[in-house]
Amino acid sequence: MRKLTIISLLGIMAFAISCGEKKEERNIEKVLQSDDIAELKSLKAELSQKQHKLITQLEKVSAAIAKLDSNKNMPLVSALQIEPQTFKHYIEVQAGFDTEENVMLFAEYNGILTDILVKEGQKVSKGQLLAKIDDGGLSQQLLQAEVQAELSKTTYERQQKLWEQNIGSEMQYLQSKTNYEAQQKAVEQLRKQLQKTRIEAPFSGVIDEILIEEGNMVSPASGAIMRIINLDEMYAKADIPEIYVSSVKTGKNVDLYVPVLRDTIAAKISQVNNFINPENRTFKVEARVKNDSWSIKPNMIAKMRIADYVNDSALLVPKNVVSEDADGRKYIFLASDAKGNKAEAKKQFVELGLSEGNYYEIKSGLTAGQTIINEGARIVLDGQKVEILN
Repeated sequence: MRKLTIISLLGIMAFAISCGEKKEERNIEKVLQSDDIAELKSLKAELSQKQHKLITQLEKVSAAIAKLDSNKNMPLVSALQIEPQTFKHYIEVQAGFDTEENVMLFAEYNGILTDILVKEGQKVSKGQLLAKIDDGGLSQQLLQAEVQAELSKTTYERQQKLWEQNIGSEMQYLQSKTNYEAQQKAVEQLRKQLQKTRIEAPFSGVIDEILIEEGNMVSPASGAIMRIINLDEMYAKADIPEIYVSSVKTGKNVDLYVPVLRDTIAAKISQVNNFINPENRTFKVEARVKNDSWSIKPNMIAKMRIADYVNDSALLVPKNVVSEDADGRKYIFLASDAKGNKAEAKKQFVELGLSEGNYYEIKSGLTAGQTIINEGARIVLDGQKVEILN
């Protein structure tokens, strides 16, 4: 009798809907042809309300049928027991590699580049002589100045001994001292000038390219002679949106995935800039990496992943089990009152946290140990009997 009543109710609903459809279609066409935006918005709200009402009624009727029809085939679903586990949320941004020791070497002296003592790709040590510039007789001037300085030193030392014995005049002593000091300064100046004719490595690294040939005239105003790079110490730099300024700190672990190398490098944030770029609302971070194999090159691209949030006892559910009702509330289905492989689908509203990969973190509405419907969660109804696959 109850089955007959429900079937009759469905028939009445279908008849009422079919009778009202023609009249409603005429009204809708009339509003559409009016080009009145206010009327259109009102019609949209009215239809949405009717849709929600019909869905609610249909769910109630379907649930009633499911309870009465013991011969109805139950949906096959899979179940998942929820247990606390570690959850990490990542920020992922594009990064680029660079090195602080990437220098173009220029001439500091006017002259002819007489010798280039290294080749491209050659490793060099800090202070190693890389090239020479013709000094134009400066080395001879230095030799003469050193001889004069040695003579002035001897004269000064003799005058000083005589002066200490009250022999000779004070003027002779002061003149010898002044001459000695002047000669010393002249030698020092010439040595500094001569040093500029030598191009030495400012740090240990590799000669990346040589930009000029021997025999060319060089000067401080001319172009660079060569480039030297140290690839041992590299760093990845990236722009981070300002919304993460409180969670991205120095010392945080990062993963750097380098697509061209198909490799992931573990590192830590070594520097966080305080300046927010007003144009794109980002701030810069750097992460230093070891590059012993020299596989990483300047300007190489990487994906930087920063774990900005960690929960060691999070409750996670797959994204595919989460649904949303007409009011925007999120819900899942619990496999409740389980008896063997039979259970009842029970709608449970939940509050979502962050997401990572294919999982949502559940902030409230779910407790550890509960079992949820996994595969098949989108086809079951609240209160419906289900069969759980092993």
